[in-house]
Amino acid sequence: MAILKVARLGHPVLRTPAGQVPTEAVGQADFQRLIDNMVVTMREYDGVGLAAVQVHESLQVAVLEVAENPRYPGKAALPLSVLINPTIRPLGDETEEDWEGCLSIPEIRGLVPRYKRLRVIALDREGNDLDFVAEGFHARVIQHEVDHLRGHVYLDRMPDLSTLTYLTELSRYWANR
Repeated sequence: MAILKVARLGHPVLRTPAGQVPTEAVGQADFQRLIDNMVVTMREYDGVGLAAVQVHESLQVAVLEVAENPRYPGKAALPLSVLINPTIRPLGDETEEDWEGCLSIPEIRGLVPRYKRLRVIALDREGNDLDFVAEGFHARVIQHEVDHLRGHVYLDRMPDLSTLTYLTELSRYWANR
């Protein structure tokens, strides 16, 4: 397995919608190796999610996992999951604003509103159908990664850029917000 190079803001791959993964490609060794490498890369950089476009692959696949993470302390654990060709639908209009960061925009955070609950339809790593409801931080991470697959970054969702801050300043000046 290999740690992959993460595309940074400004690289065109981050602003280009990803293509669907053909069903017959899911079981192929190259695709499975990509998933393995994405997981290793996400963990190496203390991410809680990583979209294929972030590692220069224009495919609709994302990996997610929340464990003990210094970038997101106190967040509920989520087991490793793979979402292939995901679609999401908000369940209600209720949103929640919280801090987000991104491996493609290192050391920066901003307050981003996201839907609190959503329905997720995708394929798992083996190509099996997934259909589930995600809530809270889980829903936030999924929305963040699906945005990447559509050519968007969290900055596009920020209604007020005045909250944009470096991580070091977040803990110093915004911790009580």
